[in-house]
Amino acid sequence: MQLKRSSFTVRGITFSAMFAALLVALSFVNIQFGFSQVPFTLANFAIMLAGALLGARYGFFSIALVVGLTAIGLPLLHGRGGLDLVLGPTGGFIWAYPFAALFIGLIVPRIKGSGVTAFVLTFVTLFVFGSLLLYVTGVPWMAHVVSNMTLTKALSVGCIPYLPGDAVKAFIGALIVLPVRRIYPVSRLVGAESAWASR
Repeated sequence: MQLKRSSFTVRGITFSAMFAALLVALSFVNIQFGFSQVPFTLANFAIMLAGALLGARYGFFSIALVVGLTAIGLPLLHGRGGLDLVLGPTGGFIWAYPFAALFIGLIVPRIKGSGVTAFVLTFVTLFVFGSLLLYVTGVPWMAHVVSNMTLTKALSVGCIPYLPGDAVKAFIGALIVLPVRRIYPVSRLVGAESAWASR
């Protein structure tokens, strides 16, 4: 009887842990604005890089690890943890973190080349899934949790002011991802066969 080969590699798990640590570290860049309960943070920048460089499988795993450990009480995001954070006003953003990395990891490794077209496609992917996707769950949940907050108000205080900063993160992310992947494509970085690289 032939044993089934594990779908995870030691290298992949190691880099997943490193990107999980990067998410924790960048979440401490946390600027609270008086008009909103949503802080400006670099957490989604780490998510963009995790998905783009690790691929869908390991990108999802690395970010889901942080979210799961945060939910059970470890103070990993912004120095906080527990269900009060995950189910609080910003919980809708946090739930979407692993899925943002997943979708980025499905798309970015399949973008070919390193020219202007590849840069634009990478930037758009990082912005759409590393930013806009988070607002799809984050904004309605905030409107639901916060008393007397309409969806329009939630958009105005929890989404629109943050879009320019997210665009800058996606731009810088694309600048980093394109040269790195020329040397370290997903399959080489995580030690996986090419058929599994973006899964």
